[in-house]
Order: sequence, then C-alpha cells, then structure tokens
Amino acid sequence: MSETLRDVRLFVAVYEELSFTAAAERENATQSGVSQHIRKIEDRFGVKLFARGGGSVQPTPAGESYYRHCIELLRLNEMANRSVGRFGAGLDGEMVVGLMPTMTRSVLAPALARFVDLHPNVGVRIWEAYSANLTQQVRAGELAFAIVPASTGTVGVRTTRFAFTPEVLVSGARAGREHMKPVRLADLGPLKVVVPSGQNARRANIETYLASNGVAVERRLELDAMMGTLDFVASTDWVAILPGLMMAEEAERARSSDLLGRFTVNPIADPALVMDLVLIEPARRPLGPVAAAFLEVLAQETARIGRVWGERAGLYAEVGAA
Repeated sequence: MSETLRDVRLFVAVYEELSFTAAAERENATQSGVSQHIRKIEDRFGVKLFARGGGSVQPTPAGESYYRHCIELLRLNEMANRSVGRFGAGLDGEMVVGLMPTMTRSVLAPALARFVDLHPNVGVRIWEAYSANLTQQVRAGELAFAIVPASTGTVGVRTTRFAFTPEVLVSGARAGREHMKPVRLADLGPLKVVVPSGQNARRANIETYLASNGVAVERRLELDAMMGTLDFVASTDWVAILPGLMMAEEAERARSSDLLGRFTVNPIADPALVMDLVLIEPARRPLGPVAAAFLEVLAQETARIGRVWGERAGLYAEVGAA
C-alpha cells in the first residue's frame, strides 16, 4: 500500500472511531503515528480535518467532505485489486461473517451445507452475536458482512435491505392456544414476556408495539440468550415475541402434522408486527467474491424458508446487486 493510501486509511479510521487511540488499534499503528499522518494531510491541504480538545475528536466540515471521498477511493482501490486478482485464482480463501440467532437457528445450516458443497476450498467462519456487537465488528473490518435488524445508520457501515419476517408469539405447547392461529396480543390478558435487552435492536420495536396497542404486561424478563429463551418458554408459562424466520420449522410442522412439539406458535395480528433485516458491510470496501457467493446462497435459503409465513416473507431484494 502506498503512503497516500495509508494516510487515507488512517484518516478513515479516526473519523469512524472518533479516537486516535482506537484508530491506531484498528490499523495496527501507534497513536503518535496516526496523529502524524493526520497532521501531514492537514498540512498538505492547509485545513483542519478534526477538532481536538477535551479528550474528544470531532470532524470539521472539511473532514466530513474528505471522508465521503476517501470511502469511495478505498472502495475503488479494493475493486481494482480484486478485478486483477480474479484472473489468477479461482474461488477460494477464507471469510468471516456475522449472523444473529434468528439466522443461525433456521437459515444457516442449509445455506452452509450448500455453500461448502459448491466451494469446498473456502474456509468459513460464522460469528453469532446480536446487532450492536456485529455492527461494531463490521465497521472495524473484522467481518465481511453481517445480517442484523434494521436500525438507524452507523457511520462507516453500508446498509442494504435484505429481507423481512413477521414477529410471532411463542409459548410452551401447554399454553392452550391453537397452534398457528393468529392472535391479538391485547386480548390475551397480562402477559409474562421474555424480552431481549436494550442493546438488542428488536427491543425498542417490541416495546413500541406493546405500548401503542394496549398490550398488558404483567412481568418482563430480559434474556439475551436465544436458546435459553426457547428452553425457558417451553417449560414455563412465560411467552416470547420472536422472529417468525427462526420459528419456521415449527410453522411448517403445523402444515404436515398434528404434533405440536415443544412450542405453540401464533402469528401476531391486528396489527401485525414485522422485522426488517438488512445486510451491513464496511463502507470502505466492497464484498469480496467469496463473501458475495455465500451471501447469495444465504439469501436464497432465507427466501425459501421465510415463505412459510407468506409468499413475500423472507423476500430477497436489492442485495443481489450489492
């Protein structure tokens, strides 16, 4: 990498992290070295890119403008390098992607089985976490991409619509409700609800729905462990509101058998509650061919599995062109 591109990368890191120290850690540099590179750019242009003071770093208007062009520069440089590299190698290598439990419980297994069969020479690592952690890892460049619930934009992260899924009410099989019959939560009386913590992007969406639709809640229990949530609900009188995509197997079972298994699943109606899923990737670089190939398979499996909730649920949209 030339010195000029090194300068650009360090500037982008400082802008996204708002910290010389964090930028140095991210780019394997020293804090003093990062400061010198930024000062060199500022001296070259004769303008301040960051306002420093009180232990904080904030971009100036000039820094905001420079950042937008630097992102495009890094992205184009990466695309140029990869376009040449494709002539000398097939589809192999390694990738690390991040998925939330919604995806790992339902979609991951069939998608991964197809992908490793198509590309046996690719090393795959899957990191399971909730949206806040995955977003930070994507921004830092530790993940090729992640699939998370839609939320407000994050600097340094490119967001593209991926799919959507209804949220459903999940309770133990002994709850006495008719499996897969739509329910209006306000009619069910005070509920004891397992909810994700406030760091989970779904929490605010759930709380807004409960409050705006007159749903009485007797107790709340915060639990950021999806398998633990399912085990707890299956053996108690507590309920959870979970993405329909991850409960697709239980929904499909209802079509082919009278066996309920461990759970009663009910679509939420009047009104419905849905969750949009988005693809996030580092803004400063495009998806590599390995990650893009895996994303394609992942999207196809999401669409296939999600259709148990309706023909458009799990729809794969603009991601194919990312």
